[in-house]
Amino acid sequence: MSSPHIAAAQAPVFELPGIRFTGHAAPSRGSTDSSVWIVELAPGTPGNPHQLTREEVIVAIDGRAVGTVNGREFALTAGDSLTVPPHTDFALANPFESTFRAVAVLPVGGQAIMGESTFTPPWAS
Repeated sequence: MSSPHIAAAQAPVFELPGIRFTGHAAPSRGSTDSSVWIVELAPGTPGNPHQLTREEVIVAIDGRAVGTVNGREFALTAGDSLTVPPHTDFALANPFESTFRAVAVLPVGGQAIMGESTFTPPWAS
């Protein structure tokens, strides 16, 4: 069994242009029910439209962002949350001048859908 503790310095980091994912709970790190990560969007990062096969919950912890769920925009600031239903168009963008940080939770087994591709993000596996 993996250790139930993951030190911040030991959490795996995954990067895409303008986005950083810091993986915490996931099956590869001992979790059986929930995958949890911190997502950081650099200033000016556009949204990347996609869907998820399971419900995702995002809790803003710093900065501002715009979440778009099924064509409807929601302003996010520290303390706000956004629940994204499965199989619903979704994007998260940071058109602002400071970094946005949030905690995201996706049930184990949840996958991302982008175009014709369905995959488990590495920060959630």
